[in-house]
Amino acid sequence: MKTLGLSLLLLSPLALLGADSDDKDRKAVERAVMDYLEALYDVNPDLIERSVHPDLTKFGFGRWGDAKEYRSFPMTFEQLHDLAGKWNADGTKATDESPRKVEVLDLLDQTASAKLTAEWGIDYMHLAKFEGEWKILHVMWQTHPPTVDAGYAR
Repeated sequence: MKTLGLSLLLLSPLALLGADSDDKDRKAVERAVMDYLEALYDVNPDLIERSVHPDLTKFGFGRWGDAKEYRSFPMTFEQLHDLAGKWNADGTKATDESPRKVEVLDLLDQTASAKLTAEWGIDYMHLAKFEGEWKILHVMWQTHPPTVDAGYAR
């Protein structure tokens, strides 16, 4: 019994080190997702370069106004970068009250998944750590469902 107690005592600092590493990675994943969001909200494509891997694969389903059907939208890194430079240029698509919710759904030492709730809808993301930096590699998104009140979806 003494051996078990001593072992637990000696392993406790190692567990704390792992927790610190997880917390640091979680914050870095959240920051990457927020950079993506702020790039679009604040018309700052430099944040796309910081948070998104050049091999990005992005695909989404959008439905606006009275449209009955969703349209599909594939997007490359370059297209996202260009979009970030103009999407909210007039300041009407996203405001200070626009949703900015990031949820880290899973976190490992090299990969992570996250959910972003934004003005345009919901983005599900896969991230990976490249040379010590978390980058968004895949995004699947859709506009807010028409049957759900926007306040509920946010």
